[in-house]
Amino acid sequence: MKKWVVEDWQFELTAIEGKSGNCRLGLEKGDMFTFTYECPAGMCPRVMTQIYTWCEVIRCGGNFTYRGFGEKYEMDLMCPCKSIHFRLKAIPINRDENGKALPNHPRPDN
Repeated sequence: MKKWVVEDWQFELTAIEGKSGNCRLGLEKGDMFTFTYECPAGMCPRVMTQIYTWCEVIRCGGNFTYRGFGEKYEMDLMCPCKSIHFRLKAIPINRDENGKALPNHPRPDN
């Protein structure tokens, strides 16, 4: 893999309510996933399809208040099965001293 994009947002998805017996993957309160663009191992793919759009909103300069949430970079949501309640948090990373995103690495030639 030759990743050349310098990601400027990190996301934390934390299970804030729910029991493992109610989740096909056994997720439960306290489980947490940290990721930038990829889908982390062990995360429910149905949840990832639900939060992907919200992550793109942040990557494109938006925030969660545009959809009625109280915090710019934090929101709560239920999984599609309604068995686990999650909190999604966006954290800016790879920034210069002025908060501007760092440039990408050169794109590979292949």
